Amino acid sequence: MKNLLLAILILFGFNANAQQTVEDDFEGNGTISTWFGDDANINAQFNNPYKETINTSNTVLQYEDVGGQYANIRFELDEKFDLSEDYTFSFKIYVPAVTITGSQDNQVSLKLQNGDLNEPWSTQTEIVKDVTLNQWQTVTFNFKDDNYINLNAGSAAPITRTDFNRVVIQVNGENNTDRVTAYIDDFLYDGTIAGSSDDEPVFDNLVWSDEFDGQTGFVTDLDNSKWFKQIYPIIGGNSWANGEIQHYTDRLDNSYVSNGTLKILAKKETYSYNGTSKNYTSARLNSKYAFTYGKVEIRAKMPTGVGTFPALWMLGQNITETGGYWAATKGTTPWPDCGEIDIIEHWGDNQDFVQSALHNRSSFGSTVNKGGRTISNASSEFHVYTLEWTATKMTFSVDGIVHYVYNPENKNAENWPYDAPQYLLLNVAILPNITAGFSESAMEVDYVRVYQESASLSTEDNTIKNQALNVYPNPSNSRVTVNLGNVEGESELVLYSITGKKVHSFSQDIPSETHDISFLKRGVYFLQVASSKNSKVVKLIKN
Repeated sequence: MKNLLLAILILFGFNANAQQTVEDDFEGNGTISTWFGDDANINAQFNNPYKETINTSNTVLQYEDVGGQYANIRFELDEKFDLSEDYTFSFKIYVPAVTITGSQDNQVSLKLQNGDLNEPWSTQTEIVKDVTLNQWQTVTFNFKDDNYINLNAGSAAPITRTDFNRVVIQVNGENNTDRVTAYIDDFLYDGTIAGSSDDEPVFDNLVWSDEFDGQTGFVTDLDNSKWFKQIYPIIGGNSWANGEIQHYTDRLDNSYVSNGTLKILAKKETYSYNGTSKNYTSARLNSKYAFTYGKVEIRAKMPTGVGTFPALWMLGQNITETGGYWAATKGTTPWPDCGEIDIIEHWGDNQDFVQSALHNRSSFGSTVNKGGRTISNASSEFHVYTLEWTATKMTFSVDGIVHYVYNPENKNAENWPYDAPQYLLLNVAILPNITAGFSESAMEVDYVRVYQESASLSTEDNTIKNQALNVYPNPSNSRVTVNLGNVEGESELVLYSITGKKVHSFSQDIPSETHDISFLKRGVYFLQVASSKNSKVVKLIKN
């Protein structure tokens, strides 16, 4: 389906400046991809535990305030809201009484902020609404007619402002450590926003991967056409960075494939290499593949134990790193000028936290370029850790939920050495604070996949010449007439959401016919009209 959407975008002139909806039904049809929890666990594809009354959808967003003083959930857009004409936000919410601690008011607030500020809340506006427990209800926030609260008394009325690009939802207030769980569905802004001015690439072409299938029932080595086991220390003498105290080895004891996953096993054992004995061993893998721009997906499960330090990360192929796979043939630039991309790091003394970070000349070591999130089962369940790397920014997510975006405004060699090939590294390090009772623990990796943009699509393969297809009225409230022009034969009409998901289909065997679309949610759709000989796609806007 992604290929279809890409074909639509390329061949039919859908530009990124078109108006786009702001909505999410948490069923895969939304246009919001940056949901994030502050001191709150968030699951944007949670099975609806209360399928009743006004909400029988299958999946919802679970919001779990775990006691954070200012816990909330939020998302941010590249463009700003224009509230002068469209100023209403709404969603469904269910708050079970059994999840509440403390004596806070049963309420939900929606705050609008400017995410570009260092302190986004400083100029926020907010509307607070009461919530009835133990039932689904639709809550609406009207920034023209409802009572709103400007944190800064000098701020103008919301409908006169165009600086908001962040939406914050907060259940049962702030400045308390009480807990509450809520379920949210069908978020909708009643207007549209201008699309990003960037032409965002679609990384849908798998260019390199390792599924670690191995041989069922056996322990096997890694595919040495894809991976290099780095054992030689990169820091002077016999040490690694960060004060790490392990030897990395190329033995099966420390890295192997079994039962469909890669295991990188850190062990407590005395091991000598290069004239030095250490009490811990592990493995550090370099990919024999390097690339520039794309999407990396790694499905992995972290090890356990205070002092364990696993990472899924990348380095510039040009790094002058003694013992690294690429150093002898590509090494020209020292760290941090080569650029480092930490897709995910994890520390055993902060078991439920994962972090992404960038190291370069502008900030390295204890870098300021970082962001993370709390997940309660990083070491007991697999999660998909994703990096999307374009020529302008890097976006990091876990299970599809974005937790950090790196996008320096004025890019230069110091803050953006990320316009050259990077290679992948997977490792588990041991830090000096390793617990005395540690014996061994493994990071498991189910797969590593790298995607890049598809090659240009052939217009001959995907559509035909510009026929006189006409769809009207467009935009439409409830019904549209499809005039097939000179499209020959019976045609199938298929509607796709803006994310490329098929939402409806119907057939037409006469030149002009009217179809009911009242069941569609408001938003942007693509209508594909296909006959036995040809096909065409038009953009359709449902009011």
